[in-house]
Amino acid sequence: MTDYILEIRALTKRFKNQVAVNNVSLSIKKNTVFGLLGPNGAGKSTLLKMITGIMKPSSGEILFENQLWSRKNLKDIGALIESPAIYPNLTAMENLKLACILHGISESRAGEVLDIIDLGKAGKKKVKNFSMGMKQRLGIGMAIIHKPKLLILDEPTNGLDPIGIEELRHLIRSFPPQGMTVILSSHILSEVAQVADEIGIISNGIIGYSGRIDKEDNLEKLFMEIVERNRGEYR
Repeated sequence: MTDYILEIRALTKRFKNQVAVNNVSLSIKKNTVFGLLGPNGAGKSTLLKMITGIMKPSSGEILFENQLWSRKNLKDIGALIESPAIYPNLTAMENLKLACILHGISESRAGEVLDIIDLGKAGKKKVKNFSMGMKQRLGIGMAIIHKPKLLILDEPTNGLDPIGIEELRHLIRSFPPQGMTVILSSHILSEVAQVADEIGIISNGIIGYSGRIDKEDNLEKLFMEIVERNRGEYR
């Protein structure tokens, strides 16, 4: 029996006459990296916001560890959606300690996370002086401060240079061995292909493919076929 941390069943989100997420079903295995691929405006962020409770689904259900999702599950979920929620006039260590206080955990965790995200040498540096890549790593550090079982990263490589992308890739791959499942959303196929165990492709609010990918697979061709197929669907 496959051990899933998250199951999404017939999830739909409507905004007046627009259907942003249309009858989506997905199953995410524990301790894996799941890549959620789709063009801009495909419904990726809306789907992730429903998983994190920021938005309420119009219909369908979400199961977390085989139980219907409830707000108590947020203690086991970490998320970086859109820009990192960090204070630029504080140092990296101060930001992490503040996150510890908000989660009601020991401030000693801040030092542990600083090492995990490889910012130990910059711990006393104000965040306003950080590079984009350093800010993204700190944002991920804030999201994992409470040792979540599920980590959700929405377009984390946006604006990063190749070195920043490479560093982030290694960081993301380090999480499943630590007991953390990662959902990584992106529109950059090559980046997801290098870190994901399985992928889901969403276009026009519809999941067109979900499953494993092999190196021999032409991911770009599959992606374009799904985008073209769903282009005319009602949203």
